[in-house]
Amino acid sequence: MQDRISWVANLVLVVLGYAAVMLVLSLLKKIERHTRSGEVAIAAAAESARAALLYAESMQRAERPWIMTSIQPSQSVQDGFTIMAANRGRGPARIVSTVDEAIIAVDEKHLPPTPAFKNDPSTPAEPVILLPGETVEIASFSRGEVKKLCGTAERLKRVENWEERIYLYGNVVYRDLDAPEDAPAHESAWCFWYIHGRQNSGMVTASPPAYHRHT
Repeated sequence: MQDRISWVANLVLVVLGYAAVMLVLSLLKKIERHTRSGEVAIAAAAESARAALLYAESMQRAERPWIMTSIQPSQSVQDGFTIMAANRGRGPARIVSTVDEAIIAVDEKHLPPTPAFKNDPSTPAEPVILLPGETVEIASFSRGEVKKLCGTAERLKRVENWEERIYLYGNVVYRDLDAPEDAPAHESAWCFWYIHGRQNSGMVTASPPAYHRHT
């Protein structure tokens, strides 16, 4: 009788232990499913937030000002050209500073790897505000400045024979007029080749990537 009672007691304990184990496994599976669903929900929320941020940034970029440069022949100086900055964006821009440099090099490959300037950027004496579509002159160069830049007759002859070239480059720093003061400024860099001939001169865009940086 004692053996039977002990056997039944052990059987009951085994059944209860098995039931407890199955209950624990069931709870663990439920917790795992809830954890996975929570992770999926968190990932989906993060992805939605990222998409919303990208959309907001794209809308901000679409509405911001964009300063682009172009060449305009001078109406008063023979073989002279003016570098114009135009606001091609949708928002107003305030010019912070401009800087430009004229240099002689064999070709684009012989320019400094990054633009170097002898002079510090100049700040406009009066605020310069460009509304969308408006332009402003930021630099100029003409045939009369070539001799001074070359310095010697020998170098002038090399420039006239296209053995060396005159490059004009610079950049414009500007801000979004509607942005907070602590917002980062934007920059538009430019580079042009002044083609000096014996009789006439011209100017075209030069193409070193480092000299056409836009932010």
